[in-house]
Amino acid sequence: MKEEFLQLVWEQRWYDAAGMVTVSGENVEVIAPGSCNRDAGPDFFNAKVKIGATLWAGNIEIHRNSSDWYRHRHQEDPVYENTILHVVHHYDRPVFRRNGELLPTLQLTWPSRLEDNYRKLLSGGSLVPCRDSLQLVDPLLLKIGFNRLMIERLEEKTGEINDRLSTNNHDWEETFYQFLARNFGFRTNALPFELLARSLPRGIPARHRDNLHQLEALFFGQSGLLHEELLGDDHFLALREEYDFLACKYQLRPMAGHLWKFLRLRPVNFPTIRIAQFAALFHRSDALFLQILENPSLPAIRRLLEVTASPYWDTHFKFNLPSRPQPKHLGEEAFHNLVINTLVPCLFVYGEQNGAPHLKERALEWLEMLPAEENSVVQSWAGVGVSAVTAFESQALLQLKNRYCDRKRCLRCHIGVRLITLL
Repeated sequence: MKEEFLQLVWEQRWYDAAGMVTVSGENVEVIAPGSCNRDAGPDFFNAKVKIGATLWAGNIEIHRNSSDWYRHRHQEDPVYENTILHVVHHYDRPVFRRNGELLPTLQLTWPSRLEDNYRKLLSGGSLVPCRDSLQLVDPLLLKIGFNRLMIERLEEKTGEINDRLSTNNHDWEETFYQFLARNFGFRTNALPFELLARSLPRGIPARHRDNLHQLEALFFGQSGLLHEELLGDDHFLALREEYDFLACKYQLRPMAGHLWKFLRLRPVNFPTIRIAQFAALFHRSDALFLQILENPSLPAIRRLLEVTASPYWDTHFKFNLPSRPQPKHLGEEAFHNLVINTLVPCLFVYGEQNGAPHLKERALEWLEMLPAEENSVVQSWAGVGVSAVTAFESQALLQLKNRYCDRKRCLRCHIGVRLITLL
């Protein structure tokens, strides 16, 4: 039996009350099980337990076998000195404190059906292990858990954003520029777009913000997509000539053009179109992150990001390959993707760092205003009767699937915990 299951039995008070007696015969009454510790140190902090006639306050340590105390060398660690009760599944050895006192030990027991239900969840082989039992869970319980999952998902992004901020000398505009570029590449071209932004610091295109031709030359030239010999395409040749001059001026070295992927993409999602739109956005918006901070209205943000590639791209998807006329606007689906994966995380982390809870709330409100994403994970949830209406809900379901279902972490899932007691 996993230690994690024992911790849950203790935390949820699923144990057999009649069996709450230490191995030395003293009755145990749990006043408060304590706060679960996910880091190093005792498993539960600040518990209150009455052992015999004495009320104790301190920490709880849980093991499968009592001898694990020595196997983990807790007897040498002063952090465990304030342990008031050792809770185990199997008692195979007495445990003593460093001063020689016997540490009270409780051998935990619980209804066998709980363990059976837990094993049943773990044996589930589908994309959602509990799919056959989900109908037993109150739909309201699912919705209540969405808020925790969404906060957890955003907090996971905090480390990555903080690392990038540190690299960028805490320049939020530079950091936002890099994250926005990555998500302009969406999933297929996220990495090359990020490499493009990191190889072309924001300050360089900012000096040419008023000249869209120069901006396109910088972004396309730095992308490595101007290295071909495409005679007859005047726009291509003009961009390459302009880039050669700017690259010499700023000592730029282009990235490898072969990193960009076109295969199996819809033409509107070709990297050439996205780079042209990114240049157009840079052309019309200065200090973009500051403007996002100052605009609480999502429709206003939509207008801010409502860009169209330059006229050349009305009749092209790639250089030197004319197509029927069609302005290349940044579509609604692309806008939603940028809000969900760039604007919301950056706004949330900025609010966290600067003590601005209203910005964190705004980030969550934006997710509730957007429709649910359409992807295989959301479809798999719909297949078991759990539908998402808003982006807030679809993001929560992504977190649930990726961090809990895929890893069989049923004991840390609010649905799994509930099902263990219901099955």
